[in-house]
Amino acid sequence: MTPTLIDAPASLAPVVRDDFSAPFFEASAEGRLLLRFSPTSGAWSEPAARFCSVSQAADLEWREASGTGRLVTWTVKPGRATEDRPAVPTVIGIVELDEGPWLSLLLPRADPDDLAVDAPVRVAWARPEGSEVLPVAVLA
Repeated sequence: MTPTLIDAPASLAPVVRDDFSAPFFEASAEGRLLLRFSPTSGAWSEPAARFCSVSQAADLEWREASGTGRLVTWTVKPGRATEDRPAVPTVIGIVELDEGPWLSLLLPRADPDDLAVDAPVRVAWARPEGSEVLPVAVLA
């Protein structure tokens, strides 16, 4: 299944997969969020983890996550106006997923005035030009 993509913000840089990240990006292209899971500890870790973030176990495997969570904090990076468009700020949030890991995700549709700590969010998908499909966050 191909995910519904939202417009990729200009500030979202292209990302290219490697052997380690290939399962993550294959799932992203299908609209599924994968995290790393340790069967030994029962703990979830962020997608880039090589060892369990709780126990340091090396038995991590890819597992599908819910794609839902809450906004922990955010920052607004001011945009630059060009001759063609006005300045558009970039909102970058720290999202705590329901499974536990925290991810730094762009919130491309967010109005900074509408954001609040603990606001529910869900993962959405964007594809910058020349990039893999990437997770972003939207207010739920």
